[in-house]
Amino acid sequence: QVQLVESGGGLVQPGGSLSLSCLVSLSDFSRYAMAWYRQAPGKQRELVATITSGEMTVMEDSVKGRFTISRDNAKNTVYLQMNSLKPEDTAVYYCNRRVNLLQWGQGTQVTVSS
Repeated sequence: QVQLVESGGGLVQPGGSLSLSCLVSLSDFSRYAMAWYRQAPGKQRELVATITSGEMTVMEDSVKGRFTISRDNAKNTVYLQMNSLKPEDTAVYYCNRRVNLLQWGQGTQVTVSS
């Protein structure tokens, strides 16, 4: 059974930084485009960032210039570096494939507050 295990969340002040990690137990991980998603309270889950198998990245407008997605295929891990955090970034963050979604992991809570 494929597992997605996100980590690295926490409480940070506005303007701060956090680095998220997601370990993916998928045998052919390197073949797949991966993505980070987030879900704020009372809102639908939304796409945040995508990284293809060829390591091209696409950042959604709300995080462009502040967040960076990367991957390490040797470690089956995808990362999200978040800088200049804003209160509106507060959400539970999840990773998953970009298409053909897997069962969601537990996510990691990010809270941006003073």
